[in-house]
Amino acid sequence: MSIQEFLKEGTRHYQGTEEATLQNIGACKELSQVVRTSLGPNGMNKMVINHLEKLFVTNDAATIIKELEVVHPAAKMIVLASKQQEQEAGDGTNFVVVFAGELLQQAESLIRMGLHVSDIISGYNKAGEKALQLLQELTVETCNDVRDEAKVAKAIRAAISSKQNGWEDVLAPIVAKACVQILPENPRNFNVDSVRCCKVPGGGVGDISLFKGFAIARDAQGVIKKVKDARVAVFAGGLEAAATETKGTVLLTNADDLMNFNKGEEEQMERLIKGIADSGATVLVSGGPVSPLAMHYVERYGLMLLKEASKFQLRRICRATGATPLARLGVPIADELGHCEEVTVEDVGSTLVAFFRNSSERCQVSTLLIRGSTPNIMDDLERCIDDAVNVFKGLIRDPRLLAGAGASEIELARKLRPLGENSPGLDQYAIKKFAEALEIIPRTLAENAGLNSTEIISSLFALHEQGNIHHGINVETFEVGSALDMSVYDLYATKYFALKLATEVAVTILKVDQIIMAKPAEGPKVPQMGNRDED
Repeated sequence: MSIQEFLKEGTRHYQGTEEATLQNIGACKELSQVVRTSLGPNGMNKMVINHLEKLFVTNDAATIIKELEVVHPAAKMIVLASKQQEQEAGDGTNFVVVFAGELLQQAESLIRMGLHVSDIISGYNKAGEKALQLLQELTVETCNDVRDEAKVAKAIRAAISSKQNGWEDVLAPIVAKACVQILPENPRNFNVDSVRCCKVPGGGVGDISLFKGFAIARDAQGVIKKVKDARVAVFAGGLEAAATETKGTVLLTNADDLMNFNKGEEEQMERLIKGIADSGATVLVSGGPVSPLAMHYVERYGLMLLKEASKFQLRRICRATGATPLARLGVPIADELGHCEEVTVEDVGSTLVAFFRNSSERCQVSTLLIRGSTPNIMDDLERCIDDAVNVFKGLIRDPRLLAGAGASEIELARKLRPLGENSPGLDQYAIKKFAEALEIIPRTLAENAGLNSTEIISSLFALHEQGNIHHGINVETFEVGSALDMSVYDLYATKYFALKLATEVAVTILKVDQIIMAKPAEGPKVPQMGNRDED
């Protein structure tokens, strides 16, 4: 009896090395090839158009993989590993996909040679554990003072260079300052959401500016556009009269009834706005619609009003000013009001932007005003800054740094080879292949820079054998050189998680020897819920 006879009709079943293992490896290789050319400072961009016809032009692997909507089950496991890397370290997603794909490609050659999958898994596990131990010995520097902007800029420079090559010397000091100036007393409480980007079309990448506070690209309601020493009241709902729960009919018998019909509502609204003004508030932020009646009294009492529908943006305004968001429409007490040195609406490149500038310690938000000729350029710049901020957060957790530019991968590969040669069992072949797979990172960096990868790899191995263990690829001079002299550092925590996750996902995929796929349910697809924390 075959397996198909006792499974539901329409179920697909694959088993054995050819049908299951090698098919999975093939799918994962294809996925890694997609993002491999985007690795490093010279990485190429991908143009991805998602199901909503939104265009993405980026070399950020996390964005590319997210928008590709991979459905192959084995390739999806690598996607999940890269997402986990994004959550753990915020950077290094491309490393996970490329290295996992290369491990599986090396495993394929061993399987075709006749080696059993269990020997490959055993070798990969041994090599992975040894690589993580060796990685600790390769640390070159420790950034003990995360409040030192120069040291922080040096640590995040490589993360910026990989996305915005050529702009790292401009962006790294600004992003470092943005992170340091809002660092809490206990650095471990640092929140990556505290460094925000406000995108304004026009200008170029070099026109980026930083200030402490928050900004939203919108105009204020009414005629008041500037308030100094502002007291800010934030309402989560709108400024309008509450609607009645039931519908009713009003009978008007004469002109006086018609004149007095809205008088009660007007008096109530005036009392409310007057009470808010008397509480000391000078700036109101509304999270919902504002009725014309409310707007009239806001103007009469000289208040500045801004509308912002996004609850995420309201939360950030509260963090920038120290205000408490009010769920009810009422007069705020003194403790619920926030303070801001200046709230002003300014014209930036023909776009009206509302600035909440606040240099006090209560302000927990830094804002980078980024400029660019197209939305795609600004989106890519924002992703680059986000990666750098995540590297800063990783630096707080573990301040150790490694030599970048492919130096640490070459040194790991060089040190793992003797382990394979000294292992007595068949897993020695897998350990050697693991070491060989590590070469894919410097090899890809060389290929993306247009260099002869074979010559570069052999030169690096020769230099590392001579004791120059910090030498990597200089993609600007197109030769090998010291990563320390180039100020190219990789975060130890990022590399640690990337190696660990890539090895684990490769081993998990190799352990699959059967694929059983049930027949998909017919009818309309169940809509997928998106990430609720995204704007």
